[in-house]
Amino acid sequence: MSWGTMAVDWETRVDYDRLRKYRLGRAREQLEKNNIGAFFCFEFYNIRYLTGAHIGEWSRDKMNRYALLPRGQEPILFEMGTAALAHKLYSPWMADQVRYALPTWTRADGPKGAEVAGNLARTIKGILRDYGLDKEPLGVDLADVVFLDALHREGLEVVDARSPMLDARLIKNQDEIQLLKVAASMADAAYDTIVRSIHPGIKENELVAVANETLYRLGSEDVECVNVVSGPRSNPHPHVFSDRIIRPGDLVYFDLMHAYNGYRTCYYRTFICGRPTPEQKAAYAQTYEWLYDAASVVKPGITSADIASRYPTYEAWGLNSELEARGLATGHGIGLSIHEKPGINRIESLTNPFPIQEGMVFALETYAQTPDARQGCRIEEEILVTATGYEVLTKYPCEELISCGVPKYW
Repeated sequence: MSWGTMAVDWETRVDYDRLRKYRLGRAREQLEKNNIGAFFCFEFYNIRYLTGAHIGEWSRDKMNRYALLPRGQEPILFEMGTAALAHKLYSPWMADQVRYALPTWTRADGPKGAEVAGNLARTIKGILRDYGLDKEPLGVDLADVVFLDALHREGLEVVDARSPMLDARLIKNQDEIQLLKVAASMADAAYDTIVRSIHPGIKENELVAVANETLYRLGSEDVECVNVVSGPRSNPHPHVFSDRIIRPGDLVYFDLMHAYNGYRTCYYRTFICGRPTPEQKAAYAQTYEWLYDAASVVKPGITSADIASRYPTYEAWGLNSELEARGLATGHGIGLSIHEKPGINRIESLTNPFPIQEGMVFALETYAQTPDARQGCRIEEEILVTATGYEVLTKYPCEELISCGVPKYW
């Protein structure tokens, strides 16, 4: 990471105009490639990718804002209430393209919901008709059955927009890479605070608070999730924190998921409270070995199958199928969301390999358990595919298991 978190007059850092133009250009390429007349998007990540507009996380699941990108035209943002006025003031690149969103139907029961959906469907069809695109397929990324039915009743052909939009988001430009690096650097700092906070008597939820405080203080716009899993809760992985008290001898692993200017982290680390046993050290070493063995093959021209084939099979965890082991050794693209293309795992990748290209950013993660299956470890790295190999974006040390909380073992 070369730059700080702010824009300044004495260095060229993230160029947000270039970023917005790049993202919009990638989306337009997908419209042409897939012969789609327009993208209509409810998903927050896609709205931001198309328009550069952002609104608080409280609105994420309400489907009360949306964006339309007609082929050959500028994107149109349908925004909620006074947020539309704010965009007109503070987002000049969208000022002439902001309209007021119709009230959402997700809170309207029965006939009222169908009425609101019908009004929106007619609005969208009218815009497409004005551009001569109403006979072309309309790509929709996320919608409920009521709205899909309304689009069909208007005679619009609806096709999937989610996959083409993920294809657009697949290759990151220099500005996206810089934002991902800054996001990772904030999580690096949060891990340092965490390591200094782990001690006998602290609770998992208190460590969640420690991570949140550090991330928001440094400028995170959204801490999507902090997972803290300790001691006997660490196998099987519950994917949620609790109020459990940390004790000496506990393995403790974390996943930090937050966003800086939209770009996210998914970033596991494991630590030990006090002195590790030989079995715990061995489990940690196995986790690290599996991770970096998979990473070692990363370069342009390989496929996701080349990475997934380096992962252990389900028998390594004493399980009965790859489906049961899903997520224990895996990978996923990362950008505006924490799960983008490509997906990397033995279930999908070995039979449907995905080409790895320069400019992709994805996370690789692995898990191993102690021989008695009472505790487990997890490590994850975010990786940028470079012209000749890869660069690790996540920098907090993980070569060895770090002891915390009991001074004799620091």
